[in-house]
Amino acid sequence: MRREASVLHLDLDAFFAAVEQRDKPSLRGRPVVVGGTGGRGVVATASYEARAYGARSAMSTAEARRRCPAGTAFLGGRFGAYRRTSEVVMALLRELSPLVEPVSIDEAYVDLAAGPGSDLSVDGVTELARRLKADIAAATGGVTGSVGIGSSKLMAKIASDLDKPDGLVVVPPGSELDVLHPLPVTRLGGVGPATAERLRQVGVRTVADLAAKSLTDLVTLAGRAHGTGLYQLARAEDERPVVAEREAKSVSQESTFERDLTDLAELNRLIDAMAARVGERLRDSALSGRTVTLKLRRYDFTTMTRSQTLPQPTDDARQVATTARRLLAEAGHGGGLRLIGVGVSGLSQYAQGDLFADDSPVEEEASGIAVEAPAAPEPPADRRWWPGQDVVHDELGPGWVWGRGLGRVTVRFEGPLTPPGPVRTLAADDPALHPGDPPDWRPTTMGA
Repeated sequence: MRREASVLHLDLDAFFAAVEQRDKPSLRGRPVVVGGTGGRGVVATASYEARAYGARSAMSTAEARRRCPAGTAFLGGRFGAYRRTSEVVMALLRELSPLVEPVSIDEAYVDLAAGPGSDLSVDGVTELARRLKADIAAATGGVTGSVGIGSSKLMAKIASDLDKPDGLVVVPPGSELDVLHPLPVTRLGGVGPATAERLRQVGVRTVADLAAKSLTDLVTLAGRAHGTGLYQLARAEDERPVVAEREAKSVSQESTFERDLTDLAELNRLIDAMAARVGERLRDSALSGRTVTLKLRRYDFTTMTRSQTLPQPTDDARQVATTARRLLAEAGHGGGLRLIGVGVSGLSQYAQGDLFADDSPVEEEASGIAVEAPAAPEPPADRRWWPGQDVVHDELGPGWVWGRGLGRVTVRFEGPLTPPGPVRTLAADDPALHPGDPPDWRPTTMGA
């Protein structure tokens, strides 16, 4: 741990729902659920008004509909709008320090010690955080974030979650265990449902309970790497640096899907197809690599990677696919995936493959699943539209899709800088209605 509270963690509050409420004034103060809107959809984010009724991330949309009152808005995601807002926030963080580590579209760490002349006293970082929160709200049209500051990434992350929404918590150096030990053990990043259940069976419910366990006990329970990590986290021992994003030299292939994919067999077939393409590119370039990486973007748009380093370099698509499948099994696909990528890095001009291996790529059925899928049949007119989608009408102007069905589409014509607008029901194939871009929430006078 550091001697100063110099690691900042920012977590934007109910981010997707907050952007929707900003851009759709008729939804402000009302329950909003963002995610899959179909029968098998999953909640990505629920506004705090919806959370009051029990809606939460990773819950099925069907269950959220049962819990939330009539009038709750169930919207599909608008990743372009979220990305534009996130870019504004990340730019503000980079004004504080060159060391900004985005964790997802709505979350990042900042190394304040690397910033220009920062006052790292508790009072100094508290004032810095207050200014940051005000700047974010002003620059994003009212989106709020919770800030935690501590002597490590662990403590900063814990602190940002203690007073949500719109919170600010600084953990003074020396008080880490006082803050950490009363918390449920599930607050630690390395404790998922399976680990939590195993810990519960041995009487561990709080971080203090975990800290009372010996290293030997935890290694026996969770394995050497995970057990050692839990032992250290329970004592607030976290030396992880804040690392700015950087590109690794690799050969990779990825695909983004229109809808969340939840079927494991289909996901594995896609991995096989991507591995076949990666293997082909490696062989064409006379390259091989030692590290296989799987990239996943989940239903809530958080992105994660899992990697495994092989004993020897390879250009064998089957070995890449087998490794990537195993990484997917370890990472899990609960809630659905929006993106999968397969890559190989640690490249060299040498490969030690199986001398008796068949040179053919992954089996024909798998490799035949193209990353660019064939064109689908033309959908019914009303299927062109989805709830929450930005649209523009040649006569009525910009708005968003309120609902659809039976050959009709209902649009509310409003935007972030207007009062709540009127609702009109149109023919789904109305030639004057078009998909639109995310609206600009900034007043036009800003650049004047």
